[in-house]
Formats: sequence, structure tokens, C-alpha cells
Amino acid sequence: MSRGVYIVAWFEAAKGGLVLLVGFGLLALVHQDIQAMAEQLVQRFHLNPASRYPQIFIHALSAATDARLWFLAGTALAYAIIRFIEAYGLWREKRWAEWFAAASGGIYIPIELYELWQGVTWAKTCMLVLNTVIVAYMSHVLWQTRRRGGAPSKADRDGFIKIDRPK
Repeated sequence: MSRGVYIVAWFEAAKGGLVLLVGFGLLALVHQDIQAMAEQLVQRFHLNPASRYPQIFIHALSAATDARLWFLAGTALAYAIIRFIEAYGLWREKRWAEWFAAASGGIYIPIELYELWQGVTWAKTCMLVLNTVIVAYMSHVLWQTRRRGGAPSKADRDGFIKIDRPK
């Protein structure tokens, strides 16, 4: 297996871990006075609570209910599980994971292009470039496998039990 696929596997696992931590953070907010916490956070970072972005942040958090927090935490868990499964498949050299990595990354590119069209920032540009590199690399890996005649990887071959049937 190439080092690049291992790097993509680690990256996907890291995304899953980060989102899982965010989900746990959301659960920690259940039954809390979220608006007061948001106002304290804005003050701690010395932001003007009357300006546009801190006001949006405070308003969004004040509208959060316990049910919404549970829903978002559950969604974060589901996303993290998908990323962990993808990382495991890439690590074990599974062909389905290579396809999934290319497809799941490709889905975000039009959204990222739209976001860039709305306003260019370094963060948006970096996300688009990183995602495009991953999709291009995984497509290259898939193309190389196809050129070799579509032979399955060692892990794919080892994952199946060969049963000889009597004739």
C-alpha cells in the first residue's frame, strides 16, 4: 500500500475524531444556560457583543434546545462512525474504501466552490485545495488499480475465504 493512502486514512480518522469530540462537547451543553455561556465566551475573547458575528453566534446558541443538541450530537456520532469505517477500510487496503474516499470527497467540491464564490477566505481556499488533492489522489490510486487489470489488493484477497466446491 502506498504511503499516500495511509495519510488519507489518518486524515479521515482525524476528521472523525474531531467531530466526535465536538459531539461530546454538544452533549456537555445539555441542561446548561447556553446563552450565558455564549456571552461569556464572547467577552473572554474581547469581542463586541453588539457586532454582527458575535451577535449571530449568541443568537444561534440561545435558540439551541436540549433536543436539538442531542440531535446534533447523534449526527456527529454517525458522521464520525462513517469516517472511522472509511479510515479502517483505507488502512486495510479495501477497494470499496478507495471508491468511498474519492466519492465522499468529490461530493464536497461543488459546495466548496460555491462557498468560494460567496467570498474568498484562506480557510475556504485551503479546504478546497486539500479536498481536491485527496480526490485526485484517490482517483489516481483507483486508475492505477484498473490499469493493472483490476486485481484486488492483498487485503481484499485475504478478506475472503476460498471454498473449493466439489465438481
